[in-house]
Amino acid sequence: MLDQDIKEQLKGIFASLKTGISFRIYAGGDSTQAAEMKSFLEDVASTSPKLSVEHSQADADAPTFEIVRNGTPTGVKFCGIPNGHEFTTLLLAVLNADGQGKNLPDEALVTRIKALKGPVTLRTFVSLTCTNCPDVAQALNVIALLNPSIENTVIDGAVVPALVEALNIQSVPTVYAGDMVLNVGRSSLGELLEKLENTYGVDETAEATPVTREYDVIVLGGGPAGATAAIYSARKGFNTAVIAKTIGGQVRETMSIENLTSVPETTGPKLAADLKEHMGKYPIDMFENRTVDNADISGREKTLVCAHETFKAKAIIIATGAGWRKLSIPGESEHIGHGVAFCTHCDGPFYAGRRVAVVGGGNSGIEATIDLAAICPHVDVFEFMDSLKADDVLQEKAGSMGNIDIHLSTQALEIIGDGKSVSGIKVKNRVTGEETIFDVAGVFVQIGLLPNSAPFKDSLAMTKGGEIIVDERCRTSVKGVYAAGDVTNVPYKQVIVAMGEGAKAALSHFEDAMRGDLA
Repeated sequence: MLDQDIKEQLKGIFASLKTGISFRIYAGGDSTQAAEMKSFLEDVASTSPKLSVEHSQADADAPTFEIVRNGTPTGVKFCGIPNGHEFTTLLLAVLNADGQGKNLPDEALVTRIKALKGPVTLRTFVSLTCTNCPDVAQALNVIALLNPSIENTVIDGAVVPALVEALNIQSVPTVYAGDMVLNVGRSSLGELLEKLENTYGVDETAEATPVTREYDVIVLGGGPAGATAAIYSARKGFNTAVIAKTIGGQVRETMSIENLTSVPETTGPKLAADLKEHMGKYPIDMFENRTVDNADISGREKTLVCAHETFKAKAIIIATGAGWRKLSIPGESEHIGHGVAFCTHCDGPFYAGRRVAVVGGGNSGIEATIDLAAICPHVDVFEFMDSLKADDVLQEKAGSMGNIDIHLSTQALEIIGDGKSVSGIKVKNRVTGEETIFDVAGVFVQIGLLPNSAPFKDSLAMTKGGEIIVDERCRTSVKGVYAAGDVTNVPYKQVIVAMGEGAKAALSHFEDAMRGDLA
């Protein structure tokens, strides 16, 4: 199944394996799929003498295999062939089982993972075209590898359509813990770990010892603004740390970037990887999978608390970006993952052949509309204002497609459904006042971003929308605290603008530090 070029690449990737790794196959379901899985795994195993294929006497509901290390199951399983975006998930599972994977967490997170109470059986439903799925699948695989009481099966939903339908899964990734939905959508290892801790508890005797870390400057956020601020700070000789959920942030969900000067075309995941690689060229401590629980920025020394870790610095640069803005209307929250979605790349295929709606007429909204119109018989677009805000080229493309209706001056009022699936959306014409229910199977929300500024809502000046107010030098209302990128009130939420603002924030801190004007 694998061509020779890929096999040669795998030989290089697996050349340093030290541990015997076996793919244990559990046959079941479609015999053709089982044969394809066997052929695929034999091809992978042929690239290293440390890899092998074995067959279990037990069956599964669908062709499944397990990663086995030196004869001991690791708790990592795959249902279906992990091709597409999940091929990397398989490679990392092998490398991590060998102890040399690149996405293994730091010591503080390892301690928390090992303290999780079990047993916990996880099922991570993915689509091979989903760009957010690998992050979740890989994170839970790591947790399973590090904690023997936890098992995770990465399930290609296309292999078990009856199960997907029975569980009414309409968004990926969807994670089940036993019979309970643990997570829907993109999440970092830190977020998933916190959900597992809250659900199953931790072994109190194994809790991590509190740690205090001190730096000259701490950058919150690892997106374009945060990465740039960290690089500029390190280049100025400051002892610098980055605290982030994930390096790349929101940009990881953008599949096509064509307006970053000097880079004619790239993708969000590629840009995120490039940002991390660039920061790695400098003495920057990167703490991923962290969220700030408490922040005290009132004094000369700023303090941030993340779980069992305390971070202190004389200066803070906030570059936490923004997340998807929700409609906040009846029926929305209970249908997220069951008819309400935010990412067409991840969830669009679930709605192939069905009528859907998009709320929002900006660039992201019309891009989503174009994507959906290629697989859905009809797409209704609802824009609150009296004109679209998307670029002309996007409007022209949408206008050339015959299955798109655009409704201007229209307000979304309610998502109609039974909690398991969506059947319609109620809207109001803002000119006539007429209310109408459109029969749709899914609603994609594309109304912009909500700044991730919550930890500082009581300590920094903000706009009504929660954006941190900064001056022309990225200074906030508190000395020694700077902000950059989508979390601020700076207009034009673009990658290149965020990078420039990150540089400004770092240079402003340098200037203030030289003047002794931090606090």
